[in-house]
Amino acid sequence: MSDFILRTNKLSKKYKSDFAIENINVTIKRGEIYGFIGQNGAGKSTMLRLVTGLTFPTSGSIELFGNNNPKELIDEQKRTGAIIEQPALFPNMTAYENLEVHRLQKGIPGKECIINTLELVGLRDTGKKKAKNFSLGMKQRLGLGIALLSDPEFLILDEPTNGLDPMGIVELRELIKVLNREKGLTVLISSHMLSELYQLANKFGIIHRGKLLEELTGKELDEKCRQHLRIKVDDPTKGATILEKQLSTTDFEVMPDGTIKLFNFLDDVFTVSRTLTSNGLVIEHLSQNGDSLENYFSKLIGGVDIV
Repeated sequence: MSDFILRTNKLSKKYKSDFAIENINVTIKRGEIYGFIGQNGAGKSTMLRLVTGLTFPTSGSIELFGNNNPKELIDEQKRTGAIIEQPALFPNMTAYENLEVHRLQKGIPGKECIINTLELVGLRDTGKKKAKNFSLGMKQRLGLGIALLSDPEFLILDEPTNGLDPMGIVELRELIKVLNREKGLTVLISSHMLSELYQLANKFGIIHRGKLLEELTGKELDEKCRQHLRIKVDDPTKGATILEKQLSTTDFEVMPDGTIKLFNFLDDVFTVSRTLTSNGLVIEHLSQNGDSLENYFSKLIGGVDIV
């Protein structure tokens, strides 16, 4: 069994003379919640449509569940569930009837999966109420139910919180967490709402104008944004020893280039400077670094706010 659910290699999609996405290399491991972040029009939906087989690449390749054979990819795509853009619902049917139609279309045996899915997404008690009378949040949950009906291993969601009120966003986020934690479901979710993805995902890909700018784990993102003192001294080893012994802190990290990141004493730079210099060290650089999540992403894509 492959540890990788999805890998793309130089994946590109061109419409006439313009690339919607270009040379995208994405890697998603089993059990991850991957947040695909970018502005509207950045290429997120195109990427997801390629992965789900709704459109075909101009160049590059897609590997699903360890398989990149174009013919066999169709079978692998059956192991995924997806909501791309708006859920396809029958407005004059109930939640149960909507799931029954999709069960028949997908050739899923037995009707037990319908009750189980309605229970899972919180729609079991909707009775004879038709989908056209559902709130937006209920429609999104019904769409999620359709995606989950075949018990997929990989769930793909394109901007699922669009238009939801704050409570609807929280409910959807918690449901995805439960699916990931209790069912081991791997999730790829796109959004332009950084704050929401940050509370949900444990790996991130940042796309801008069709190009993947960065791919990083949640820990790496926290590290980049965490406020710290950046210290450069002539003897990093001695500097680390002084911080530990004289300032009684281990909340620092010595980087490969010899720079020390100190994560406390942010409000007492003078004490840090005085302690280092009084022990014979030459301070070559001392500054406060780190950023808010919003500023980090904004700077990465060239100063444009994406949230």
